[in-house]
Amino acid sequence: MPAPLALPAEPITLFEPDRIALTDQKENSDVFDDDRRAERHVAAARPEPQPISTPPALVELFLVFTKLGITSIGGGVNGMMHREFVTHRRWFTDEDFLSGLALSQSLPGVNVANLALWLGYRCRGISGALAALSAVLLPPAIVIILIGDVILRWSGNPVVGALLAGLAVAATGMNLWVGYLATRYACTDIAAIVLTVAAFTGCTVFHLSTLVVVAVLAPIGIGIGFLKARR
Repeated sequence: MPAPLALPAEPITLFEPDRIALTDQKENSDVFDDDRRAERHVAAARPEPQPISTPPALVELFLVFTKLGITSIGGGVNGMMHREFVTHRRWFTDEDFLSGLALSQSLPGVNVANLALWLGYRCRGISGALAALSAVLLPPAIVIILIGDVILRWSGNPVVGALLAGLAVAATGMNLWVGYLATRYACTDIAAIVLTVAAFTGCTVFHLSTLVVVAVLAPIGIGIGFLKARR
């Protein structure tokens, strides 16, 4: 009579590939958890962003806006403000400046005055807003009163006309640069691109009023931003 077969001390695993796959998945999960822990550690150790510079004094703020108000010939004041406050003095980031520019252009009133109010308020509060507004309005008005008659008499001169036309072209280039920065900052997804194209089409193709475009598209944009913030 043959001897009985000896059974192995441990049961035989019939599905060895499945066990290997489960082991690999566990190892990958452990590696992923380690990576996430490392990312959280780096994020916790990363310092908070600091202000670019200390707030300027009221006198300095007034003098800078006075210079911009007097020298912004040709309508390129937005571009000159960006170069002065963001590039040169580094009082604002691109995001801060463009947010203020969008707000100033969406509110009623003169865009330059609105932007000066916003920038001055961000620098020194209410006193800074009043200093910036008075600096961009009063000195240019005084200059126009003093030399306006001279400019009027010389405006028919071909040389003066060519000079003013050249200044206007330079100002247009600066405004286009600021517009490009604003478009790059705003158009970060499909919804923003659609709203931008819709606003551009409504103003240039259908010649709609700016109030109508803002009244229709602004609530949509605010709603999209609110939904993004809740995610």
